[in-house]
Formats: sequence, C-alpha cells, structure tokens
Amino acid sequence: MSLTGGATSDPPSPQCLSFENRFRYDSPLDVKTENEHRQEICEVGRLLHQKNYVAASDGNISVRLPGGDLLATPTGVSKGMMRPDDLVVVDAEGHLLRGRRKASSELGMHLLVYRRRPDVHAVVHAHPPVATGYAAAGLPLNKALVSEIVMALGCVPLATYGTPGTPELTEALKEFVPRYDALLMANHGAVTYGEDLLRAYFRMEMVEHFARISLVTELLGRQVLLSGADVEKLMQARQRYFDLESYTPARPGCPVVAGSPAPPGCPLVAGLPAPPGARPPEASPAAPPQRFYVTREELAALVEDLIRSRIKK
Repeated sequence: MSLTGGATSDPPSPQCLSFENRFRYDSPLDVKTENEHRQEICEVGRLLHQKNYVAASDGNISVRLPGGDLLATPTGVSKGMMRPDDLVVVDAEGHLLRGRRKASSELGMHLLVYRRRPDVHAVVHAHPPVATGYAAAGLPLNKALVSEIVMALGCVPLATYGTPGTPELTEALKEFVPRYDALLMANHGAVTYGEDLLRAYFRMEMVEHFARISLVTELLGRQVLLSGADVEKLMQARQRYFDLESYTPARPGCPVVAGSPAPPGCPLVAGLPAPPGARPPEASPAAPPQRFYVTREELAALVEDLIRSRIKK
C-alpha cells in the first residue's frame, strides 16, 4: 500500500520472498523434501557466517529426517559457502549413508541431542564471539536480566570442557540436554536445538544477543535482576505463548533472580570450587603499581624538603 492508501506498484522485496520460500513456516517437518532441508541448512550456514558466529570451517548444523537419518554439514567446509550437494546423510549411529564428503567430527554431539530429546529435529553449533567469551571465562548466562530470554530459554548453563570430537564432550553435555534448549561449552562455543531448524538458529541468535546485553551490564557495573515472582509469571506465560503441554517452573538458580543468593560458583568467585559445568577461575593478576610524574624542579624541591625535615629531627 502507498502512503495515500492506494495500491502501490512496487514489487515485494525479493530478499523477503526468497527467505520465505526457503523457510516454510507452515510446513510440517515430515512433508518437507530432503532438498528443502538442504537449502535451509545452507541458508542457516550463510546466516551464521554473515553474523560472525563462525569463522573459516567452524560450526556444524544438522536436521533429523523422517525415518531417523540425519542430514548434516560436512567437515572442512565454510558454512557461508556450502552448496546443497556438500551435505551428507548419516544414520542414527553416525555412519555415512550418502555424500561425497566426510561428516563432521563433532557429529557425536548432535547424535546425543537427538537421542535424549525426541522433540528435537535440528541442531546448530557455532562460536558466537561474546557468548563464547563467557564460555571461555567459565561463566554461564544464567541471570534473570531480560524477560524475553527467561521466557524463551530460562537460562543458558555452562558444560565442562570436553575435547571436541571425543566422548569427553558428549559426556559433559549429557546431563544438560534434557533440561535446556541452549548450552555453553567451556572453552569451545555454544549449541542450540529445537523442533525445526529455524527455531534452533533463532535460539543461537538469542544466546549471543543475551551475552551482549549481559556484557553491557557488567561494563556498567550494575545488574538489576528480576524477582523470583517475576520469573514465575514469565514461566507461566511461556507455557501459554509456546503452547506447552505442561507448566515448567523455574529451576533453582536458573535463572538467578533478585533477592536470592547465587548458587555456589555461579558466578564464579575466587576461592570457591568450580560447580558442575565450569572450570575454577584463575586468580586475578596483581594490580600494576601506580605511577606519577614530576619535573626535575619539583623533584629537587621534594628532596630539599625531605633533607630539611631530617635535619630538624
């Protein structure tokens, strides 16, 4: 419509049409073709790369296909430069079924999520800079600072470090996957998952967005947390908004709310043992000595005053 209320001849934005055509919001997963899934994974890969959530060949994406097989990104390929035929299909045990490339070495993380979350049909792993900074500092994103984040994610806990591509990593994630939709991995990055690929990707956006907000509050030197009552209202609204079958109350310490002590090690402080999901913080380096500068004349005057005071004594 034009500003005067009449019809306009300007065509809709090609970019919007293209995005809408790639992501069919009203299309159930079981009626999408494999080719549609391939197109969507490539588009999400480009979004991750454009937003600097991944660099070089970092990160990986997967979708659970009807029948239980997984369509996944291969190893050694930039997520911003993938083509649909670069993707590989593996079975529920990770064995390659189709594809000319090798599957990602971190596929085990995806398999774990799918095994422990039957409701999940897509997984996104990336290294968004601010959120990964929190993970590298041993800090979860678990404070009730933003109402929308509480509704959407509750909080984002931190799993202990595990070597990527090994059982160490999946073992570190195992206890968190059933209870949360987004996780930080110490000294590594973030992983999000959801009912479809778009939801999994949006959760990655939300994790990084929240990390940025949290960092700003740290820089400002002040954080005003929502109360426990506020969080409970948000969790009830979450049930209605997301059409959940049952109400899930906030878990103790997740998120951390106003008026309640933070759980041990959350946030980490010197002298406390690390909680599950975090490394002990390193001791803060000693503050550098303060320096001040004087002119030669000022120094001479100070020395003379010192000498006079000594003589008088």
